[in-house]
Amino acid sequence: MLAVLAVPALLVALQGIAHWRGYEGPLESLFRDYAGIPKSMTVPWAGLVLALVGVANRYRVIALAAAVGIDLVYAGVRLALGGPFTVGNGPVLVLTGLAVLAWWRWSGRRRRTALRAAALGALLILATKVGDVWLHITVDLRPRVLDQYVMLADHALGDPAWVMGRVLQVLGPIPEAVLHWVYIELPAAAIVVAVWQLRAVAAGGRWPGHYLVRTFLVLGLVGPLVYILFPVVGPMFVYGVDGNGFQLGNFWPGVVPPLDRSPEALLFSDQAPRNCMPSMHTAWALALFLHTRRRADGTLAPTWLRWGGTFWLLCTLAATLGFGYHYGVDLVAGAVLCLTVESALREPERGWGWFRVRLVGAGALVLLTLLSGYRYLAVQMADHPVVAGSIVLALLAAVAAGFHATWFARRRASVPLAAGSDAARTDEFLAAPADIGAGLPAAVYLRKKGSASRGETADVLPYSAAVSAAEDSTAGLRGEPVESR
Repeated sequence: MLAVLAVPALLVALQGIAHWRGYEGPLESLFRDYAGIPKSMTVPWAGLVLALVGVANRYRVIALAAAVGIDLVYAGVRLALGGPFTVGNGPVLVLTGLAVLAWWRWSGRRRRTALRAAALGALLILATKVGDVWLHITVDLRPRVLDQYVMLADHALGDPAWVMGRVLQVLGPIPEAVLHWVYIELPAAAIVVAVWQLRAVAAGGRWPGHYLVRTFLVLGLVGPLVYILFPVVGPMFVYGVDGNGFQLGNFWPGVVPPLDRSPEALLFSDQAPRNCMPSMHTAWALALFLHTRRRADGTLAPTWLRWGGTFWLLCTLAATLGFGYHYGVDLVAGAVLCLTVESALREPERGWGWFRVRLVGAGALVLLTLLSGYRYLAVQMADHPVVAGSIVLALLAAVAAGFHATWFARRRASVPLAAGSDAARTDEFLAAPADIGAGLPAAVYLRKKGSASRGETADVLPYSAAVSAAEDSTAGLRGEPVESR
């Protein structure tokens, strides 16, 4: 209940700040989604698609058709009045109507599932509104930026923003257009992954313990706080042509600027948000990559999904550097933040044992160490690039190795391999009503059901023995590290 009340309170507070400071607030932007020109064409549709995982196919078809029809009407009226062509009103209106329908007309599990999915879709849309205002707030609170320090620290990694910038210049307009599309359509890719993870929710009401949307939202809450602690705008602004007269020169991407061993905080343009450190696109793209590796039960995800996640991560990293949006050290900080947040959220059924505490604590400590080094040891990092760069990459590798060892290297003993294969009908188990087979491992439930339907008892443990064995194998699961099992 507190979370439900916190969302409108936050929106009202940010709207008041925006009105005071003279920029568009979240409630104004939300009103435009309903009755004006939407700020984004992709995010409203992504929110609706996410909401539709909680309803049956019949309502999905009706909702999509209604949203398309409304969008066509709005777009036609706008064009007739001389306005721009854009879409996004339809999905917001339909998402609202879907939530109202579920609240007033449905009941029980059907209602809970639909409302939870609608809330996730709405949160995705509202998070972008909050993020837009927060970028303005970073400018108000931190008029000076620390790009000179970050530039020196980035020298330890070989100035990757300059390298990738020149690479894109050589490759030409087509690769640049592809990278730009991938960069701005990250929410669309995330929705594809989320829909795959939540594909069986409507049929059975079973929500996975963890899924990509949770990581995206938590990253969106935690990451931007660092913008205030470490304001950075990026090489294309401070060292390029987009600094609105505040740039130090036209260096990026053609020439690496000379090292200034007396860095200072620069007063910079209020048109550039302080949103470089950490790189949130890197954090979100890495989260997407991690969630395309495995199914919820630990078996491999489909090939198309794994390749898609890899493609999106690599293209996002190339775009963040090649377009001059970030320095290389920003990406390292974003990756550490992602692995830390993901470690805090992943497999919540295992509790907060020492295995999770040490992983999250180590990640937070590494992030703090990196930020402190970028700020207070920047000159030393530039003077000793090989040593400093090796340390930065070693810290990232250590966090990544701990993450892999904890979550990927060892399969949980309570989930047999066959439970995640298509032959074992995992989707059928997930789609089963939530009150059937509750508390049983997937393999036990499916084996019991399959044997009963065929009248077979051979080659399987008796049901009571299977349950007993499953209970024994999971007795110490909660809060225990993998090593103890």
